[in-house]
Amino acid sequence: MSFNAADRPHLSGVEGSHRTAQTSTESAAHPWDIYFAREPLLDRDGLLCAFETLPRIVAREGFEGHATTQTEAPTEAHAGEPPPGDAAAQAAQNRALIDAFGAPALRAALIGHPAWLDVTRELLFDDVLLRLPADRVILELSPGIGAGPEVIARLVELHRKRYRFALDHVTKADDSFAKLLPYADAVKLDPRGIAPALVPKFASVLKAAGKILVAVGIETPAEYERAHALGFDRFQGYAFAKPQGAARRASAPRQALLNLLQLLASEPTVMQLEAELKLNPVLVMHLMRLANSSSFGLGRKVTTLREAINATGTNRIARWTQLLLYADGRKISLEDDPLLQLAATRARFMELAAAVLPEAGPAEEDAAFLVGVFSFVDAVFGGPLDQTLELLRLAKPIRAAIARREGVLGRLLGVSEALERGDWAAVDAACATLAPLDAGALAALALTAAEWAGTAERNAEAEGLERIED
Repeated sequence: MSFNAADRPHLSGVEGSHRTAQTSTESAAHPWDIYFAREPLLDRDGLLCAFETLPRIVAREGFEGHATTQTEAPTEAHAGEPPPGDAAAQAAQNRALIDAFGAPALRAALIGHPAWLDVTRELLFDDVLLRLPADRVILELSPGIGAGPEVIARLVELHRKRYRFALDHVTKADDSFAKLLPYADAVKLDPRGIAPALVPKFASVLKAAGKILVAVGIETPAEYERAHALGFDRFQGYAFAKPQGAARRASAPRQALLNLLQLLASEPTVMQLEAELKLNPVLVMHLMRLANSSSFGLGRKVTTLREAINATGTNRIARWTQLLLYADGRKISLEDDPLLQLAATRARFMELAAAVLPEAGPAEEDAAFLVGVFSFVDAVFGGPLDQTLELLRLAKPIRAAIARREGVLGRLLGVSEALERGDWAAVDAACATLAPLDAGALAALALTAAEWAGTAERNAEAEGLERIED
């Protein structure tokens, strides 16, 4: 699918300029560029409930300093105030981070969910922190932040202002943990980093204390099931995007969706499309709602299936059908469906990134979207990936990109995965072969894609994914 200039995001990261949304005066005030990745948190029902924001702070070219990742936990040796002479620089960095965190692009990418943000000791004591909306953020405290009287006093002060805290990277119940626990609403545990026999004890004690338990690093269905059985309340990781051992319940019959996709790949006539859609009333209802969504601006109500097909167009119907494969069978809101959000974001990100590459054209943009949207089909069907890709009759370059990360589409898929995890080293390595894209531009495109995936009222394809009971 091609987009005109008005449809494309402003790629401030291309050709070395990836400033966050700031005024020129604010940009001149500090020598930092900040960009974000985000990682989903799911609740016990498997629904999206928050995102951890993973910021990267980079000194701009021409300024002294080095690239840092805010999510790295400070060590005890560096847990105090900045060295003499560095206090002003640290304060500038803190302001830059809070400015970036409040930028519209990140706010839109969170699609209404609260953010979890790591804070350093220096940021904890900086009143610029008070610019964060207390009801929209959880502040994560790393083990190296300390638990001295000054830290406790600051937590009490912020707690009175309704800020909430999570203890991050907890692996043992030491004296520091005991002192900080009363001021924490949540505790993040990595079950793989704790002796297996201790995890149930940890979970039992913390649940009895009324804490929200967050299991991090949950990458397989088995890990999710174990943590769920222990009573964990939140789950961070991508287990939901892995094969679950059985086909995922969809919001429309999956075979009907496959048949429609295969027909769409053959450039059907309106009459052929109409005949196929009539075989499944659920798809007809979805398409009628899509065609009558406000995004089309037709000025009149579409009343027949043929009118809906003509108004929507085969390209939009194809994309709608591809995304509908991931829609949860439960009647849940679009913004809370983690797999649909992830698939739509990745597909749109890859399309936008391909549009920037010099060798890409409309066909490559379409192929990039397909690689992104079908990179999760094994999670949907539960069978071998190659077999499912063959069933979908995808072109060989698309199958090669998904299954073996081959070609430029495979590299874009790899960088999308790196961004989803905030793996900035992998993003930097990928940029060597994706010029003119750099890490800042890629991160900006990912936020733009996330907004597209999650903002139903401004996205015609997404509006067609509203849940309809079978």
